[in-house]
Amino acid sequence: MATAQARYYDGKIAHVQAVEVQPSAGLLIVFSLADQSVVARWPFGELSVLGDTEHEAVPLVARAGEEARLVIDDPKLRRQLAAAVPQLAKLGVPKPAPRGRIALFASSVAALTALFVGAVEYGSEYVVPLAPHSLQAKLGKGVLGELVSAKEMCHGAPGLAAINGLANRLGKAAGYGHPVTVHVVKGGPINAFTLPGGILVFYSDLIDQAKDSAQVAGVLAHEMGHVVHFHPIKGLAHQYGVELLMKLMTGGYADINTFASGGGLLLALRNGRAFEREADATGVALLEKLGLRADGISTFFQELLGKEPTDLAAAAGIWSSHPPTAERIAATKRPAVGKPAFSDADWKALREVCE
Repeated sequence: MATAQARYYDGKIAHVQAVEVQPSAGLLIVFSLADQSVVARWPFGELSVLGDTEHEAVPLVARAGEEARLVIDDPKLRRQLAAAVPQLAKLGVPKPAPRGRIALFASSVAALTALFVGAVEYGSEYVVPLAPHSLQAKLGKGVLGELVSAKEMCHGAPGLAAINGLANRLGKAAGYGHPVTVHVVKGGPINAFTLPGGILVFYSDLIDQAKDSAQVAGVLAHEMGHVVHFHPIKGLAHQYGVELLMKLMTGGYADINTFASGGGLLLALRNGRAFEREADATGVALLEKLGLRADGISTFFQELLGKEPTDLAAAAGIWSSHPPTAERIAATKRPAVGKPAFSDADWKALREVCE
């Protein structure tokens, strides 16, 4: 079976690699097009297709438990893989003939548009955030268990107290009337994300590689922007539908796995550009309201831009889920004035939270 050019996203940084794909002995091997090094070895039994060829030109291929995604552009190779690997059978499903579908679409578009705008758009923006905090927290804990159950958590009490203390001070400054809980996962990527119910997750690599405490405080303030605007619950409702989400929160479904796998949850929790801009602005405003240094958000983005000079968020245009990094730096740039967000002792404890 011949190799073919494809695109590989590792799910950790905003970077795409041009790759070749070679099925061999029960494995899907991904080679870098640049130097022929092996990028990934995926067992056939752990593969799945996200989406389908009926509605998407090139469905994504993913490995269970990983955030990486593979886009196989060659239709011939997709058909060969579909025939050889049962888990990838959807790659070989041909698009149905447009006749009949066009008429059905024309007759249904008005009703579907009204349903989407009325039930999902309005519901996710205004109705779901009004759900009791206890239900949102229950959902957030379920999502947390799904996403980090196989990862090592950090339990350094002084460090966790330091970051949780700052998170709750920021929440109080924003008028958020519920407790906020920050969990620290050992390792990478250099990332943090927010779950429903005021639950935040930081990876320790972000803390370890931050230039100073102001950068960690900036990222934390940004994530608090997502919390106080209920972005996680809005995103999940928009992705899975208000009715399904409410059933999950109220016990209509017994397990978070009923409605999403880990990879699907991460995609649903991914914030759009409007949410990211709102969280950036809110994070800076909260730090300034408390009289703390607010330059950490922009310097953190500057560090990221230094590591990825091409700024793929800008290059991706409307397809990027985040605003261009240079734009975010300009919007959040502040002077390095104000009180430090962490005392020297708290910053030291946070740096040692995984020890």
